[in-house]
Amino acid sequence: MKSKKFISTAKDVINLEIKALQKLKKNINNSFNQAVIQISKCQSKVILCGVGKSGLIASKIAATLASVGTPSFNLSASEASHGDLGMISKKDILILISNSGETSELKNIIQFANRNKVLLIGIVSKKDSILYKASDIKLLIPAVKEAGGIVPTASTTTQLALGDALAIAVMQNKKFGKIDFKKLHPAGSLGAQLKTVEDIMITGSAVPLVDENMEISKALKVLNKKKLGLLIVINKYKKLRGILVDGEVRRYSQKNLDFKSLLIKDVMTKKPITIDRNELAAKALSIMNSKKITSLIVVNKKRPLKTIGVIHIHTILQSNIS
Repeated sequence: MKSKKFISTAKDVINLEIKALQKLKKNINNSFNQAVIQISKCQSKVILCGVGKSGLIASKIAATLASVGTPSFNLSASEASHGDLGMISKKDILILISNSGETSELKNIIQFANRNKVLLIGIVSKKDSILYKASDIKLLIPAVKEAGGIVPTASTTTQLALGDALAIAVMQNKKFGKIDFKKLHPAGSLGAQLKTVEDIMITGSAVPLVDENMEISKALKVLNKKKLGLLIVINKYKKLRGILVDGEVRRYSQKNLDFKSLLIKDVMTKKPITIDRNELAAKALSIMNSKKITSLIVVNKKRPLKTIGVIHIHTILQSNIS
């Protein structure tokens, strides 16, 4: 019976927070648009600050904004009145988070922002509060019932959701894409999945380039030396003409006694599959699996006939990309 009671409590808390989010959704208005525009335009830093549980939410929102290309950090409300106000410049945007809008620790920060004409965005639930009245952009969160009656739960859930919405909207407005995201997340499994073809492709003298008029006998020496299982065929203008893989070499050699005297252009596969250097390596792996091949020719989409490298399935797997 006790375990069932706990499950019921969990569901009640979650339902309470769902209702709070539904109320928040109805509250989103043009002030949200204004906030997104101003944050997107910010040429300095976005500083977030809150007290208690709201301070923890401020820290998370700052981290999310920073991870999607908007320099941000969390300011301790208690330390702000002891010198840390010096971290705030006139070009910054200050986001203060407080459910009541009357938290005493925020009053000095509000006065500093107003006195120095620092753009102030307030995330608050009470219109008659100091924070709401002092904010340049007012993001009103709904008054909600807290789980247990007193513990900040539903209110902090709405604060967090609003912060996430701001971060994603700013990211989209700034056209912050996967390549940008990858630059800020180079480590871990996420960094691996965001590696581009250019990050891990084979380049330079290791690329097995051969002229289309080369005899197969000579081309086979290049194939054995480069050890990639393929030859990339180009013409005298260095433009991509075709590809020859070792499996095709074996099949032709079994059928034709004079195979080695043929020119490579006579046996190559025309219009080989290529991939742009800026595509994710995970996409290259997907193409290889679907086409049942082990390598792709890498090009720049602006010059699709110019080979700049090769990406091999072994290199992708060694980079922990799946």
